[in-house]
Amino acid sequence: MTGEGAGEGEQTLIPPPLRPLPCLRRSGYAQAGVKGGDIMGMEAKPMAFKHIQIEFKDGVAFITLNRPPLNWLNLEMMEEFNAYLENLMKEKSLKLLVIQAVGKAFSVGVEVADHLGDLGPKMIETFHKMFRLMDKLKVPSIAVVNGAALGGGCELALYCDMVIATEKAKFGQPEIQVGVFPPIAALIFPRMIGRKKAMELILTGDTVGAQEALTLGLVNKVVPEASLGEEVNGFIEKFKKLSGIVLKLTKEAALAGLNDDMDKGLKAIEKIYLDRLMKTDDATEGLKAFMEKRKPTWKDI
Repeated sequence: MTGEGAGEGEQTLIPPPLRPLPCLRRSGYAQAGVKGGDIMGMEAKPMAFKHIQIEFKDGVAFITLNRPPLNWLNLEMMEEFNAYLENLMKEKSLKLLVIQAVGKAFSVGVEVADHLGDLGPKMIETFHKMFRLMDKLKVPSIAVVNGAALGGGCELALYCDMVIATEKAKFGQPEIQVGVFPPIAALIFPRMIGRKKAMELILTGDTVGAQEALTLGLVNKVVPEASLGEEVNGFIEKFKKLSGIVLKLTKEAALAGLNDDMDKGLKAIEKIYLDRLMKTDDATEGLKAFMEKRKPTWKDI
């Protein structure tokens, strides 16, 4: 769930608007800090949350991660995310969920400090609730990634049903390098890209660029950053024309065909993570070493 190495200077930032804007029709979009303009006919709404921005229009719900520049997922931000998803359960007209970000990264993961001590179980519960609620919502979901999606940020992006990425996007699960493992990636990667490549990515912590992610089937489209807003809006329009209930039932059928019990699998992974991994000296050492900006000293026990 942690991420690192997002890199400096990857994107020239334009100061973001007071309220991040979803999927601009002109070039760029909120993650690049582009200022407003023609915005799908949306009217301004008062900001409801501190770390996320929300919009709902024509059956499409937008969640914009708004903790730039790297969008570290802290407990407060994840709780806001969950609160909005719970609120969306009441929206009978909901057809599509779009998750995007403002800043130079989509998200580089869950705050490392939130993994340690008594916060660990609370972090796991809150983080994994995001995915359980996304499943419960049943509607198709799209992640829009421009920049780094690492650790928990990678898990959030790739858990979405579809991903649109720019050429600057990169994806990775570096948790192994700080003494832990990514539970959501452990659950979904073998199903998405096969056991061999999944094991390589999870066990090495390597990152992959947008084109390799496309080849692996982790993303649906790779587009130039300049035309990202146009591409995303065009993609969204396909779903707005369709029946909301049919979209939900079709997604449910596709997942049923995989014969996956996501909750059962995740509970088994959570047990290993909380009851075994987080009780090792090396898990604590790896996380502390990352926070202290030093190399870990492994005990291998």
